[in-house]
Amino acid sequence: MQELAKGANAALAALSESVDSVVVGLNWTSPTGEGDADVSVLLLNSDGKVRSDADFYFYNNPVAPDGSVQLLGKTPTGDGSQDRIGFDLTAIPAEVTRIVVAASRYEGAHFGELENLRLTLADGVGTELVGFTITDTGPMSAFIFGELYRRAGAWKFRAVGQGYGSGLAGLATDFGVDIDDAAEEEAPAPVEQAPEETVRAQVPAPRPAEAAKAPARPRTAKKKVTLPKAPRRSLADNDSWREARLFPVSALKSDRDREARATSVLLSVMAQIPEFGRRLTAAFGAPAGRMETFTEVALPYGDTPRRPDGVIRVERAGKLWTALVETKTNGNALRGEQVQAYMDIAARRGYEAVITLTNDVELEGSPLVDVKIDGRRKHKVALRHLSWAEVAHQAQMLIQHEGVNDAAHAWLLRELLHYLQHENSGCHGFQNMGAAWVPVRNGIDDETLCQGDPRALEVVESWERLVRQVCLRLGGELGHKVLPVQRSRRGTDPAARRALLADQLCADGRLGAELRIEGTPGVLALTADLRTGRLRTSIEIPAPTQGYPLSWAKRLIRRLAEAPADLHVETLVEGGAGPRSTLERLRPEPGNMLPTTNTPVTGFRLSLLKTMGSTRGNAESSFIRSVDEAVHRFHRSVVACLE
Repeated sequence: MQELAKGANAALAALSESVDSVVVGLNWTSPTGEGDADVSVLLLNSDGKVRSDADFYFYNNPVAPDGSVQLLGKTPTGDGSQDRIGFDLTAIPAEVTRIVVAASRYEGAHFGELENLRLTLADGVGTELVGFTITDTGPMSAFIFGELYRRAGAWKFRAVGQGYGSGLAGLATDFGVDIDDAAEEEAPAPVEQAPEETVRAQVPAPRPAEAAKAPARPRTAKKKVTLPKAPRRSLADNDSWREARLFPVSALKSDRDREARATSVLLSVMAQIPEFGRRLTAAFGAPAGRMETFTEVALPYGDTPRRPDGVIRVERAGKLWTALVETKTNGNALRGEQVQAYMDIAARRGYEAVITLTNDVELEGSPLVDVKIDGRRKHKVALRHLSWAEVAHQAQMLIQHEGVNDAAHAWLLRELLHYLQHENSGCHGFQNMGAAWVPVRNGIDDETLCQGDPRALEVVESWERLVRQVCLRLGGELGHKVLPVQRSRRGTDPAARRALLADQLCADGRLGAELRIEGTPGVLALTADLRTGRLRTSIEIPAPTQGYPLSWAKRLIRRLAEAPADLHVETLVEGGAGPRSTLERLRPEPGNMLPTTNTPVTGFRLSLLKTMGSTRGNAESSFIRSVDEAVHRFHRSVVACLE
């Protein structure tokens, strides 16, 4: 690890080959055992300012919608704590030239009361690349530890160590963030009453004292509650006994019932658990504040009132943010006319957003519903989408990995997750490859599918939606960020990129994707060959920089002791293909992995093959299930051995 002095810099590419994703850790200790600090990140353009307040990531805005920035929370260390921040540098917008990493204290505290302030930066594999220790803290309530910046298209890191006496607000204001501390500390004004027809989601109203109380400074160092790793022993007499659930699903008989139940269940839990509600609304522009939720609200619209499935209202310093919610379950599609009506209602009433919630996954440049926005209206309404898979992912991350601040909240999230994952809830996520799936598969089989066929483009879009959902599910299970890798040059038009992939599908009959998993060397590659009906999952491991090839081979075989015997192992060499075999054959003789010539070995490729499902839906024999199972099996049985 390279140790940096204040003001020094280092080029990341010169230190590691795995710098597409990096993790920055901020450490400190408290001599008294009390007191802590909060981390923050600012994305700056060439003028040294944020493009908007959304480029300021802190306790109330912890995750970037594109996955480029994620505050990972605190981890206890031997003598203090470490706050970790994950960066996907490939997803950072091109106009962002600097990323500032800072921390701040609250309630009059300063960094002079803390000891051993230190920053470390690790690559995507977890290897620490640089370190920087701050010694001259003084009575500063905020500190810039360091910054990542671009030079000639490559990322570099600089050790800064600059203090601020004006705290988080002063630091953020210097970089163009609009901070209004006075407004934040005011007691909330009374909220206007909802119409009499409104049916409120079943959430206990907060006591007046709780509603008016607002902390002067945020605190993040709270004890977190997560679900136990192993379930408690059941007290049931036998397996036929079913545990009583808070949200029963047995009485759901129609899609209308499912939509009404799912909306009420979700909105009530969002209002009751601030961390969860904030996660689902922050990316839509909602402020951090007191949230109330409603269902089946009647709103005037022409001669007949409209009833959106739900309303979310957040109050901050006497100001209201409001979103209408339209929900669909199972394979039901959004209706453009209905969403358009809600957009018009929201614009007339001064609401900020309309949120659609379905099993489908939205893609950039491919909207789920066509809605015309009247540009003449002064009040702009944002149309945003949320998938049920994203809802389940966020619930899973909180209760299984990151924790919440209350045991009852953890139980509520567990009940919500059980409801969403139940087969009768209708909230199963993306579950249909579309009407074009069978004709395209048949056209590939008999070689009649021609380039330019619009059905191939439909299949490519469905494939992209499926891959994004697989990332959400795998990330929720692992507690790590999992994102699809886009190899195309950043800024390429999504429609043009998908048209190119559709032409490739017509030419070679394959669908391909790559997944980047935080903390994993390399990327997980996934290929669906529609000609052969096989799914291939693979990962490439670079050769170590030290030692001998035979030692590398033996070490790799030992690490794969629990991997499937039919795992394919291919040796990568300079200028061509190397030996390949199955793990079963290589275990007795690892040396068979090496080329017979002295050709340098550059790495190894590990692959598993699986028969893919054929049907377009979500049945046992479906393509969707086979892809999901292939990725999870490969990670569980192969990738986990390498971590």
